[in-house]
Amino acid sequence: MLSVLVVDDEVPALEELTFLLRQDPRVERAIPASDPAVALRELSRMVVAGERLDAVFLDLRMPGLDGLDFSRLLSGFATPPAVVFVTAHEDAAVAAFEVGAVDYLLKPVRPERLGEAIRRVAATAAGTSAHDDETIPVELAGRTRLVARSAVSYAEAHGDYVRLHTTEGKNYLVRIPLAALARRWRAAGFIRIHRSTLVAVEHISELRFDEGRAIVHVGDACLPVSRRHTREVRDLFVRRFREAGAQACGHAEGDGPGGRDGLPGGSGAADADCDADGERGGHERGERGGSERGMTEGGGYG
Repeated sequence: MLSVLVVDDEVPALEELTFLLRQDPRVERAIPASDPAVALRELSRMVVAGERLDAVFLDLRMPGLDGLDFSRLLSGFATPPAVVFVTAHEDAAVAAFEVGAVDYLLKPVRPERLGEAIRRVAATAAGTSAHDDETIPVELAGRTRLVARSAVSYAEAHGDYVRLHTTEGKNYLVRIPLAALARRWRAAGFIRIHRSTLVAVEHISELRFDEGRAIVHVGDACLPVSRRHTREVRDLFVRRFREAGAQACGHAEGDGPGGRDGLPGGSGAADADCDADGERGGHERGERGGSERGMTEGGGYG
């Protein structure tokens, strides 16, 4: 059962959200606070009393201390509560993601959408958030769209932005450092293969070696693995191969028989789409041609 704090300076919205939360059987209590100052006093009382707080449902635009600043204060707790932003404004979804919010609800709040947010909070409280299918907000022509993490096959750094490549063949720009995304998604099965590339392990279909350079296949893309990350990627692939119980697992560890480098999928020749230097080959050409298309799909977000 969850204990949550509801913070909103608009009294009707505060009362409505508190009422909806109390109707959910997963919520044990919902404590209303009419502004950040009241919320801070309530938080202090709870800390002194040793009471548990699982989440804060937080308005974004409030006088004095806004929702983003308030959420940053919460990060100083030994066990920070989950944060769910509830707002009428679409333009801060990316900022909410960057501060680690588990969800972002738009007013007026629909009960079924609130139920999904409560499910995310419950998963976080149970320590299973890594298995939850998180969404990341992307900007499209002035509108915010939520893209499921499970739909992302790999991500590439583009300056202060990251380009997300999805299994549907679409890509989106989001303003977040790749390093921050890597930290947040590592527990969900994403691995850094290059300083500019983050890949979903489950979407790696093949690992190839050519002249000592590693290349992974993700969908139709051939992505180079930097020397710094080659060992980690190789070990991961070997573990997956063993777990799959493939017949070739006996020679998957070293540079033995069964492929040029003794790895599943290893072949002496480079893939037709990947050049001998481990560059993207056809993928790189597609990226140069597709970059502008991606920017158009992203609504000029970059």
